[in-house]
Amino acid sequence: MDMFDYDTELRLHNAHLLAAAQVGARDRVLDIGCGTGQTTRAAARAAGDGSAFGIDITEPMVERARELSADDGLSNISFELADAQVYPFPSTYFDLCISRYGVMFFADPVAAFTNIARALRPGARLAWLVWQNHDRNEWAGSVFGEVLARVIATPAPGPFSLADPAVSESALTAAGFTDIDFTEVSEPVDYGPNSAAAYDNLLRLSGFRSFFANLDPIAADEARARLRATLLGHQTDSGVHFDSRSWLITARRSRAGAETGGTPVR
Repeated sequence: MDMFDYDTELRLHNAHLLAAAQVGARDRVLDIGCGTGQTTRAAARAAGDGSAFGIDITEPMVERARELSADDGLSNISFELADAQVYPFPSTYFDLCISRYGVMFFADPVAAFTNIARALRPGARLAWLVWQNHDRNEWAGSVFGEVLARVIATPAPGPFSLADPAVSESALTAAGFTDIDFTEVSEPVDYGPNSAAAYDNLLRLSGFRSFFANLDPIAADEARARLRATLLGHQTDSGVHFDSRSWLITARRSRAGAETGGTPVR
């Protein structure tokens, strides 16, 4: 499968996430919405005497994550194709939970965060990146906005569902997290080395493909022309960049109420 390159798009955000995560050499790390496993592999390398476990609902991405980890010779890493909202994690097992834009899409955030909290030992840390509001993210404008308007109009939670810190904090508190903090991250997203490559990359997203497919031919051609012009207007010597704003959320699992059980991590 020819997949959208999230790792290139978010390459400047990784340093913020990993700096906040402070993965220890013996940590057992859980990565929510791991995609093709770039952040999981980084955690596994840092946790040389520990482990990293990535979970995602997209089968081609999980398959690719496994392939890349095998290519890197990482033996302390594993992946699961599953929904973290309901997956039977081993209770109080992980020391750290990370996520790079993978926790905004749960049907029931409190239920999902509660399930994740059960997987963490009391006092364990989390470090998550989530998008701020639509109007704070340049990439969400222009033709992007037309596509996102259709995505956000669907019943499922969208990429900005945790943009309001009050909403996120309420859900995390209800799930059993404390010491919740929000730090703004301002880094551009990167869609490719030039506008042509960026255009091809974006068309790997199902939202863009279905958007154009649902337009009549003339409207589709006009929308494609707007997208190409927008990308060309953001081309720099180092790639096609759009401003973005995120929240880096950090918190701790409450030290009260440890549980046992769950599925061992392989």
